Amino acid sequence: MLSASEKQPLIELRGITRTYYNGEIATQVLHGVDLAIYPGEFVAIMGASGSGKSTLMNIIGCLDRPSSGEYLFEGRNVADFDSDDLARLRREYFGFVFQSYNLLPGISAAANVEMPATYSGLTQEARRQRASSLLAQLGLGERLHHKPNQLSGGQQQRVSIARALMNGGRIILADEPTGALDSRSGEEVMKLLQELSRQGYTIILITHDAEVAAHADRLIEIRDGRVVADPGPAINRNSPSTENTVVHGTPSFFAELRAGGKTALRSLMGNVFRTVLTLLGIVIGVASVITMLAIGDGAKKEVVERISAMGSNLLLVRPGGPNQRGGRWGVSTLVPEDVTALNELPNLVAIPELTGGQTLRYGTEDHSAEVNATSSSFPVARQWNVAHGTFFDMEDESAYATVAVLGKTVADKLFGQRDPLGEYLIINNILFQVIGVMSERGASPMGQDQDDVVLVPFTTGSLRIFGQSFLRNITIAVSDPDLMDATQAAAQELLLARHGTEDFTIRNMASLIDTVSETQNTMTILLASIAAISLLVGGIGVMNIMLVSVTERTREIGVRMATGARQRHILQQFLIEALVVSALGGIIGVILGLSATALVGSFGTPVSYSMLPVVLAFSCAFATGLIFGFLPARKAAGLDPVAALASE
Repeated sequence: MLSASEKQPLIELRGITRTYYNGEIATQVLHGVDLAIYPGEFVAIMGASGSGKSTLMNIIGCLDRPSSGEYLFEGRNVADFDSDDLARLRREYFGFVFQSYNLLPGISAAANVEMPATYSGLTQEARRQRASSLLAQLGLGERLHHKPNQLSGGQQQRVSIARALMNGGRIILADEPTGALDSRSGEEVMKLLQELSRQGYTIILITHDAEVAAHADRLIEIRDGRVVADPGPAINRNSPSTENTVVHGTPSFFAELRAGGKTALRSLMGNVFRTVLTLLGIVIGVASVITMLAIGDGAKKEVVERISAMGSNLLLVRPGGPNQRGGRWGVSTLVPEDVTALNELPNLVAIPELTGGQTLRYGTEDHSAEVNATSSSFPVARQWNVAHGTFFDMEDESAYATVAVLGKTVADKLFGQRDPLGEYLIINNILFQVIGVMSERGASPMGQDQDDVVLVPFTTGSLRIFGQSFLRNITIAVSDPDLMDATQAAAQELLLARHGTEDFTIRNMASLIDTVSETQNTMTILLASIAAISLLVGGIGVMNIMLVSVTERTREIGVRMATGARQRHILQQFLIEALVVSALGGIIGVILGLSATALVGSFGTPVSYSMLPVVLAFSCAFATGLIFGFLPARKAAGLDPVAALASE
């Protein structure tokens, strides 16, 4: 007696038609096919080439949809299933055996057999054990690690059968399984199918060979898209066995990513040369971004440090109004009394500066340098310390003392290795005693040597060297840099009240630093943008290579879909490949960029290391893979399974 489940058709087709369209040309392949197949049957569907038998198999295997009619699977209308439901049917109920085997060439026999189970939630260990067991049952226990090109045609077809059985599906769809085999191998494959039938599997065999069809218990003939002969369900059917039942589940997201990552790495390693070329664009882009940003930041840092060395808390008051015609230095509007008035304001120290070039003489040595007549508050205002000796004080200023403090360059030029303290040098035919040497300052932002200077009391310099009391500039040191703008406004108001007109200019050194920083930032952004273009080109290269990869592996995509892969699995696989390429290129690019930066720095070019450019460049590389890899991945996921399997 048949059970209730065996009385109900496993597969029932009612009035199935299938029409293909090529532009406005319609070709109808199936014409109202009615068919019922019960559990445990061994059915052969036989017909000549072009009769529609392969199209019928694709519809039965949920690889294709009918144009009209009803397809009921275990009483459920397949038309109501979405793409994921169809993938689940293929994964849990069907196993496909193809004429051309459709084994993936780059992986072993065991890995080919395991593939369907990666989409059904089996653990890696369970997949490995089941694949090994199935191959051993089919006489391939010693060929687990052989790749398809190392196996004979008959052995490859056995691997294909093992793959069809991997998920424990009860229906085996065999499309011309002996078509590419010799007679002996073909007979062995048919014996395997008969054995599977005896175990309770439902076997649906597609063939054009009457001898092959004779192995089946029920022969259905199809001609010109119509069933022309069908004896009906076999009376003696084998009861479905639960011996090879596999418990299906849904793999976790991380398991899917892990499986997709392994597949991606295998694919990339399968074509190393192309992978290297793809990596090259990303590597060059990332390395360029890191190197250019490091050079730009280094240049900015050096310029800012040089300006800051002058004092970022300084206000420089120069003679001549902002709109005054003629040379700014040709007017004399600042006087010592302005300095006295400014020093009465809070939060500042103002010093006079009267400068000019002079010839210095010590013994037989002559040297031209700048002489700066200033006040005793100079070291505090300019944040410039005395390295050796002492600085002149207010008493020296009051006494018009002929004392001098030398810059490092002047001391080296005139005295060499001798100690200059206590020695006398001649300035404008006047003897000045050296009482101190300033610490080394280095070059100014304009490239001038700040150490090539002699500092003398303002009273002495203005009277005995320059013969005038008008100032070249007043330097104001602001005690609290947070009040720079308020202090500048107060100084502006005071001088304007004293002079009655704006015949002076105040320059804020902090603003100068901001301006220079903004300029350097613009240059850095420009350099980074140029480098980013190469990263963009690398991303386009990733997209092109991935599109080529999709085209080359279209059949692989079809096989994966036939074995139960959902669209998201295909999307994940190709997207992960793009991300792996981009991430690997990003890592190599970071290493190369840091190495190139170190090399540039070794030649004396200022560079600045920071994590931000590294993180930015790597993130851009990763985002490039995500963005430019999505289009090829989506194209792969959207392929039609039938068209993909039919591709060459």
